[in-house]
Amino acid sequence: MGKIFNVSGDCKPSLHYMVDISERLRRIREFVDKGEYFTINRARQYGKTTTLRALKRYLQDEYIVISLDFQKLDAAKFQDGNMFSLAFASYFIGILRREYADRIGEAREQVEELRKIVLSSPRTFTLFDLFGYLSQICGAAEQPIVMMIDEVDSAANHQVFLDFLAQLRGYYIDRDEMPIFHSVILAGVYDIKSLKLKMRSETGHQTNSPWNVAAPFDIDMSLSENGIAGMLDDYEQDHKTGMNVKELASLIYEYTSGYPFLVSRICKLIDEKTAGNPEFPDKKTAWTRNGFLAAVRMLLQEDNTLFESLDNKLIDYPELKQMLQELLLKGRMIEYVPGDVGIRMAVMFGFVTLKNGIAAVSNRIFETRLYNGFLAEKARQMEISQIAAEEKNQFISNGQLDMELVIQKFVSHYTELFGEYNEDFLEDNGRCIFLLYMKPIINGTGNYYIESRTRTNRRTDLIIDFCGQQKIVELKIWHGEEYNRRGEEQLSGYLDEYHLKRGYMVSFNFNKKKQVGVHKLTYGDKVLIEAVV
Repeated sequence: MGKIFNVSGDCKPSLHYMVDISERLRRIREFVDKGEYFTINRARQYGKTTTLRALKRYLQDEYIVISLDFQKLDAAKFQDGNMFSLAFASYFIGILRREYADRIGEAREQVEELRKIVLSSPRTFTLFDLFGYLSQICGAAEQPIVMMIDEVDSAANHQVFLDFLAQLRGYYIDRDEMPIFHSVILAGVYDIKSLKLKMRSETGHQTNSPWNVAAPFDIDMSLSENGIAGMLDDYEQDHKTGMNVKELASLIYEYTSGYPFLVSRICKLIDEKTAGNPEFPDKKTAWTRNGFLAAVRMLLQEDNTLFESLDNKLIDYPELKQMLQELLLKGRMIEYVPGDVGIRMAVMFGFVTLKNGIAAVSNRIFETRLYNGFLAEKARQMEISQIAAEEKNQFISNGQLDMELVIQKFVSHYTELFGEYNEDFLEDNGRCIFLLYMKPIINGTGNYYIESRTRTNRRTDLIIDFCGQQKIVELKIWHGEEYNRRGEEQLSGYLDEYHLKRGYMVSFNFNKKKQVGVHKLTYGDKVLIEAVV
């Protein structure tokens, strides 16, 4: 059986198609060679475990690499210091004896002594005792010992974990006097400084001195467009689909921003689900732009472990959900201020990235998924979504979307349903109402996304992919004729980027003397369909 695209557990080069991460490993090694203590904290399913396992292989000729996974420790082991110390010691010496027996040198005596203690399970083996042995072993080993702990935040709710970090920090700071690990790497969703956010208790967030030791880790863990292309080249050598590798890699990156799980999931869907259905009977037809868009639709409609994790975060942190609604539905610019816990959480969980200090949703898939969720909540309360669903068939002609008719009908229904609402409500909800009308019309057949470059509280560009054709709709608040003319110019330029000759504008005008309706405008070589509501 040949290689497959993997979305479960770490990627193995012999079994899975994967992006070459050798440059990432080289840069991480620079941290290790300097003896740094650092955390690799990224959102769920961001390739942390794959990176750690590849890093172990990359380092193991010159270092003794002890790679632990705290998820493998029974939760009961974290109940007190004695149980944890014995469990940690057992895990540690098990790896040393199994993988590095020929390299521990004079440390063999301490390893065997520690092993006997573990087997006897004494009731008074403390963290202090544990670190005493670890220090002796690190000082006597033939090569420097690197400690890697994956899923470190799975233990974060336990006081013994804080005590362990405190000891680790103390020994690391004093490593010139007391030998300890050459480098320490902790991996998880939460960085050390943010682990206290995870510790929600009845008495509030906890703080502890271990938070201030880790070196900043600023290496990009996303997959590059060139890296994705290299992975697709490997696949193409095996399957000979004739795909345009450069185009597909660009599309995948454009929609995922290199989020590892999303990259692999889209590829897996194209390979295993899109290919073979009536619309795409084989891999050759599946590995195309339309096959890619079909896979995106499948992805957005499924419940996978990543989406479930994101959904749970929105439930656990209502302030995070509110911030994302402000960002997406109202077009509010959200600027990062040092100490802002809400944005730090959004970045840490992978919802947003910071661009010049301004929050932006991390990728197009997340953005559309969030829009879908937020709109579904509002659809239950707004009649316009049900109206669009009932009228859906009239907007599709010969398999194509009649966008001009959609605009005309929207103006009519919006005026009827919302004409008497106050300006504040409409300014905050106008664009959301349009999306509520649009979504059931294209649902199951088309994709949509918001162009992040133009999403503000004044202007939003909606891009719709429907049966191989794209439609661009500019949604904006009316701010006078001059602002409208600039909008026409901007839309015309944007149409050039997409090689389109027809665009659409919907202006939400709150002037009492406004003229509601739709008209057609020729702008250079473009036709603009403009609506005012």
